[in-house]
Amino acid sequence: MPSNQQLLIQKIVVFISLFILSACSIIETKKSSNESSKTPILSKTPVIGLALGGGAARGFAHIGVIKVLEANGIKPNIIVGTSAGSVIGSIYASGISASELQQIAIDLDEATITDWTNPFVGKLGGMIKGDALQNKINVLVKNRSIEQMKIPLAIVATDLKTGNPILFQRGDTGQAVRASSSVPGIFMPTNILGKEYVDGGLSSPVPIKFTRTLGADIVIAVNISADPSDQSVSGILGTLLQTTTIMGRSITSWELPLADVVVVPQLPQMKGTDFKSRNAAILAGEIAMQQNISQLKNKIEEFKNK
Repeated sequence: MPSNQQLLIQKIVVFISLFILSACSIIETKKSSNESSKTPILSKTPVIGLALGGGAARGFAHIGVIKVLEANGIKPNIIVGTSAGSVIGSIYASGISASELQQIAIDLDEATITDWTNPFVGKLGGMIKGDALQNKINVLVKNRSIEQMKIPLAIVATDLKTGNPILFQRGDTGQAVRASSSVPGIFMPTNILGKEYVDGGLSSPVPIKFTRTLGADIVIAVNISADPSDQSVSGILGTLLQTTTIMGRSITSWELPLADVVVVPQLPQMKGTDFKSRNAAILAGEIAMQQNISQLKNKIEEFKNK
């Protein structure tokens, strides 16, 4: 017969074995509970890019597009603007609401962004110097540089010497907008670090490719370019803007297929110099975006469920 000491040892071994089995059971139960409580990730949020094209005064339509996006709870993660698109895009990217943006447009006195000069002075002519536009933009964005914007922003201009599109992602916001908006013959070219820049619409009228390159999963392209055949051209300004439109048409047709949603505000009779029709342009932007909002939402859902 086993001694008392052996019996004691046996009891201790049995107790330890039961304790280990019980602990393992608890751990396994907890592990199963944790695994069952985990919610499977079924969707991911897309990076939405907004490519705002050039078109001078027709650019007020961009505000209507932004109003509808905001009303539907859709906020772009990236904004890339050309010319008029850089004006609206930079102000919105600074953190103001769509309604505030509209009020700025309504209150805007075009004289405050027009500093006339002698086009025959200097080696590179232009009727408008551009300082006034640069200063106005910097006031509206509270002197934030491009990299300080609340929504990541990029601005497209054209290198006058090479003709290549240049993407500004850092630096003086007003100066970059000025460069992007410097329609040859109307604005004097903008000098930045010794290089001359002109209207971004000459090389990238609707900057879809850049928006995609910067990481957008879904690109909303807003094309406000006029159809040259719809325009009644008169005066030097009208002729110069018409020339820019004609030059950019073929580039636009090449880039548009790269967008997921293409928004085209209908303003057939509005000239690029018609600042008085700003309310009509804003409304046209609203209508055009509203017509495309279901398509955009479907694209977002498709991406989430990939």
